[in-house]
Amino acid sequence: MPRVFIPPLLRSLTGDVEEVTVDAKNVRQVIAVLESRFPGIESRLCDEDGLQPGLSVAVDGNISSLGLLQQVGENSEVHFLPAIGGG
Repeated sequence: MPRVFIPPLLRSLTGDVEEVTVDAKNVRQVIAVLESRFPGIESRLCDEDGLQPGLSVAVDGNISSLGLLQQVGENSEVHFLPAIGGG
């Protein structure tokens, strides 16, 4: 099952759990499973349009441009990261 790494700023919602495995096929399902285990986490990760502004998701080390639609595999690693801007 995909492994999800909980960012430090959200660990207050998870009882300091840093990593969980979930049964999911895409990022939207990952977040739904997280919400069922840790109520309130979805609103910290998502708004009505997708991921919260300033938040990115990396699957298997690659920042996704698909957001919630990004597929995850059986052995994927999922990280929620603050978006990095540059100029």
